[in-house]
Amino acid sequence: MENSSKRSKITLSVSMAIFGTLGLFTRFIPLSSGELALYRAILAASLILVYLAVTKQKIDLKGIRRDIPLLLASGVAMGINWILLFQAYRYTTISAATLSYYFAPVIVTVASPLLFREKLTAKHIICFCMSTLGLVMIIGINNLTRGGSDLIGILFGLGAAVFYATVILLNKFIKNVAGIHRTLLQFFAAIIILIPYVSVTDGVNLASLTEIGWACLLIVGLVHTGVTYCMYFSALKDLPGQEAAILSYIDPLVAVIVSVLILGESMTILQFIGGVFILGFTLWNEKNA
Repeated sequence: MENSSKRSKITLSVSMAIFGTLGLFTRFIPLSSGELALYRAILAASLILVYLAVTKQKIDLKGIRRDIPLLLASGVAMGINWILLFQAYRYTTISAATLSYYFAPVIVTVASPLLFREKLTAKHIICFCMSTLGLVMIIGINNLTRGGSDLIGILFGLGAAVFYATVILLNKFIKNVAGIHRTLLQFFAAIIILIPYVSVTDGVNLASLTEIGWACLLIVGLVHTGVTYCMYFSALKDLPGQEAAILSYIDPLVAVIVSVLILGESMTILQFIGGVFILGFTLWNEKNA
């Protein structure tokens, strides 16, 4: 049991580290955010189908009937979430986009008392206020007053956080589908909504991809989404929720390192402190929740 838990910790840590490099690879894919989100969903869904076939896991189609509307809704939210996140990467630094995106757990905390009648404690209120202050620090007073590309990118990141929080909240209502099966069905729902969206916006532009672009697209779809989601869910079932929540913060930490050290993107002291506020108080909020 101890070896299984240790293996799961390593697996989850590696998956989170891979998630943290997502922004780096999207930098080299000259496609629209909607088109990139569509191919990401198609590639990941295809790989997960192969994984389920190899492991001989079947989806209980009769048992999921009641949850189909919620699965469709969460899949649509997931697709929009990806589009907004990829847009955030285009307008601002990866670190600013990722840290604003990690405002999602704060949104879930505030929405849960309204949706699930959960008690909003003083601790929750403190975490919300301090995380919001952290978000303001990341945006910066100058950006708030003057606007600009960074502000647009951070707002896209915050929009992505809203839809990611929506996925989390909808998942709490889904009772009959768990883990990787749920994610696969959500990918299918995302594909259904993204195909018409791409068709009426930028269309298909795969011919414009270079060899590097193709390689990065395959990595984003197969590795960052397909393989990593399989790793994530295989590890998640063997770990306590609090431990999994702590390990999930490897993702934004790696994203910041990639942004500053590899891509050479700037990050002010105030933005760094803001990031610490968001991640630190969100983590504190999840401990012993």
